[in-house]
Amino acid sequence: MRIGILGTGNMAASLGGAWVGAAHEVVIGGRDPVQAAAVAGRIGAAGHGTLADAAGFGEAVLVAVPAGAVAEVVAGVAGQLAGRAVIDCTNPLRPTADGLMLTPASVPRSVPGAHLVKAFNLCHESIWTQRWPVYEGQPLVVPFCADDAPAVAVVDALITSIGCTPAHCGGLVRAGYLEATAALAIGMWFAGAEPRWAFPSPSSA
Repeated sequence: MRIGILGTGNMAASLGGAWVGAAHEVVIGGRDPVQAAAVAGRIGAAGHGTLADAAGFGEAVLVAVPAGAVAEVVAGVAGQLAGRAVIDCTNPLRPTADGLMLTPASVPRSVPGAHLVKAFNLCHESIWTQRWPVYEGQPLVVPFCADDAPAVAVVDALITSIGCTPAHCGGLVRAGYLEATAALAIGMWFAGAEPRWAFPSPSSA
C-alpha cells in the first residue's frame, strides 16, 4: 500500500518504519525538506518531499504532527486528501492541576472528501519500533474509529500488516473516547500505576 506521512517526528519515523518493514511504500512529507529526507533515509522510505507531496502520494495518509498543528496542516493539503483514508494519531492533551485534559477543538473531525480515522494514539512511539509486538502471548490490539467502510478496510490492513489486531470501535463520533482513554492511561503511567490491570478479562468475571 502507498502511505503518505505528514510529519517528521518520532511517531512519523516509528510507524513509518514499521510500515516500510511490512513492505508498504512510504513517503515522508514535512515543512523542512532536510528533516524529511533524514527521516526517510533512516527508515528506508520510498521517498520524501513536502507535506503536499506526501498527502498526494498515499492511499492512506498519516497525520503525525503535534495535535495543535493538525488543523493547519490538514487545511494546507486538503485538496490532496480527497478519497484517501486520513489517519489522525495525535492526542490533543494539555496538562492541568487535575491531570491531563482534552483540547478537542484542535483536531478536525471532518475533511471534505476524505475518510478520517482515529488510530495509533494509545501507544508510545517506541512500541511501533517493535516488530510484531506481542505481550503476554497476545498481539497488540489497536483500537480505531472510522465512519467509512473503505477506510476501515485500509486501516484493518495496515494494522494487521505489522502484526497487530485491529479493533474497530465505532464511528468518528466515538474518537473522543480514544483520546480520553489516552489521557487517563498516560496520567496513570506517569503516576506509576498500570492501567491494564483495571480491565480484567471477561473470562475472569
